[in-house]
Amino acid sequence: MSAETEREFQDRRTKFDDYLRLALRRAWNWPQPLQEAVSYGLLSPGKRLRPLLSMLAAEVCGGTAEKAYAAGCAVEMVHAYSLIHDDLPAMDDDDLRRGQPTVHKKFGEALAILAGDALLTLAFEVLATEYDPATAAACCRELAIAVGAAGMVGGQVEDLVWEGKIAGQRGESSVDRLESIHLAKTGTLFRASLRLGLLAVHGEQSGGPEPQTLAALDEFGRCFGLAFQIVDDLLDVQGEIVATGKRVGKDAARGKLTYPGLLGVNESRARANELLARAESSLRPLREYGAPLASLMRLMIERDR
Repeated sequence: MSAETEREFQDRRTKFDDYLRLALRRAWNWPQPLQEAVSYGLLSPGKRLRPLLSMLAAEVCGGTAEKAYAAGCAVEMVHAYSLIHDDLPAMDDDDLRRGQPTVHKKFGEALAILAGDALLTLAFEVLATEYDPATAAACCRELAIAVGAAGMVGGQVEDLVWEGKIAGQRGESSVDRLESIHLAKTGTLFRASLRLGLLAVHGEQSGGPEPQTLAALDEFGRCFGLAFQIVDDLLDVQGEIVATGKRVGKDAARGKLTYPGLLGVNESRARANELLARAESSLRPLREYGAPLASLMRLMIERDR
């Protein structure tokens, strides 16, 4: 990964973060404690992978990154809500996120729950306000499907069933089982980020994006989501708190179902590289327009946090 490419992504993040701060002006009439908790959870330093995917998808189909800012803002708000709730004692019970205390540690559990609720609903308000009605409806539907009971929320339930925090049938300990959990819990929001980028450009058009483009980005998003989770699991085994900004070694302590736990470190790393190769192959129909997406995935796999 060249330094120039990394700088380009950082420039995109900086511009997007400016937009994200502007979007929070909608909270001007919220109670002050809620404003503070939401700002803390949303604006803490992050990789902004999901908004970057939305921007790059918009450019793939002939639009501009700016056209996808509202879409990226919505997915980042949903992502922040999910992290705030995942960190709660009833779920993953984490006290450190992105190098700082988690929202419930700083503001208390009640306000953390409400901050997550506020971010989830604000995401749909942003989409409904910033796009024309047809595009907004298509984006809201896509995001709702991705993060609802058949997507992110359902995946979190399956994950907690496996940990024994929710009663249910655990099923077998296998890679297929692990992938089904993470395709829902993590992967659906990555794929939705790409689809929202397309919809931000084509949502108001009856034909929508080309089926070949949609198929390519769907497969890329699937590979991206699984590879992201593998790297996340590896960082929990091999990472350091200073670099990752969160506690490490906690997955093994809780008996979570993870890639290193099933496959070992070396095989997990090999699987991530295999997913990278498959993702790059899926982008070939997009020609040179897919190159930035491939670069972002390489950067994600090489990350240390």
